[in-house]
Amino acid sequence: MGVIRTVRNYFFYCGIEKDEYNAIKKDAYVSNFYVWRALHILMVIIFAFLFLSTLFNGLLESNRLFYLCALAYSMLACISFFILRKDSLAAQLIIYLSISFLFLFACFITQNKPDIPAATFIVFLLVAPMFMIDKPFFMAIELCCASAIFLIWMRAIKPHDVWQMDMVNVVIFTVIGIFLNIVANSVRIREFILRRQIDIQKDTDDLTGLNNKGALSRKINGILNDGSTKNAVMMVLDVDRFKSINDNYGHDVGDDVIGKLGRFLGKRFTDDAVVGRFGGDEFIVFIKDTCDISEAHDIASGIIEGTSDITLPDDRQRFSVSIGIALYQGLEKDYSDIFKKADTALYRSKADPGKKICFYEQDM
Repeated sequence: MGVIRTVRNYFFYCGIEKDEYNAIKKDAYVSNFYVWRALHILMVIIFAFLFLSTLFNGLLESNRLFYLCALAYSMLACISFFILRKDSLAAQLIIYLSISFLFLFACFITQNKPDIPAATFIVFLLVAPMFMIDKPFFMAIELCCASAIFLIWMRAIKPHDVWQMDMVNVVIFTVIGIFLNIVANSVRIREFILRRQIDIQKDTDDLTGLNNKGALSRKINGILNDGSTKNAVMMVLDVDRFKSINDNYGHDVGDDVIGKLGRFLGKRFTDDAVVGRFGGDEFIVFIKDTCDISEAHDIASGIIEGTSDITLPDDRQRFSVSIGIALYQGLEKDYSDIFKKADTALYRSKADPGKKICFYEQDM
């Protein structure tokens, strides 16, 4: 069972587990996008050069139509890479379509020289898989289908002895191409995993496991600048009398309180919210696609109610937090602008012991 699972992982998940693969799949798609956008630009240049060469070189004239079609396809595909999203499935499908086109192009080139063993097709069998990060199972299907079509096509065109030589070469290099794709994918996927682990460590607050200040500012600025979020809510909260907790019970208790508060916030909010520790005892919750005051108040009330279960060494002392809230309605373009408003509301809340929740108002 261990061998079967290993083989499955290499063919379907590049040698890692399914959850690990899904976590970095979009990173792989983005990498494919940039690599193949550059390759398509190179294809445009190469096929343009080859087409122009047929106008001046009689030996290449028989391939003129093929070069022209290849140039037209490369230009259309290249344009699409400046329109599509980097991590879109459509971009990945175009890449596979381009690989299929290259194999088809190699078939036409081989057809013009039936007495010579195939070379262009063999080169594509080895090269194309090296530039695609995806489940090797898909590339195996691509290579096997391309090889089968090539052999069936060439069987009717080439002399039998040349075709037999091509058949041996194509079978061998199809297997080698699949193997190279598996090896290249497993190596590059592990680079993505390592980079992701480094990014997580860099962006994670050690005490709470939430986003740290740097990650908060970057992620919220990314949301504000992508144009898709028209409204949101930012909450800034901190622990009431936190200095007193540190002074009376020690910093170990203070750290424990911060850790519990962070874990509570991490469990309460999903991926639709950006949650993190700004510093000290101050936390930020940024919730997209809402600016309803009553909904924001209910969420803040739920935080206050949920954190009341956090205990202190002295049962007579109650743990509590205060929350300042600022509504985002598409005006601010920088994280700090909204933070200042929510932070102002927080200080207004802390100034009134009976008022745990305060919304920012223009006259503050």
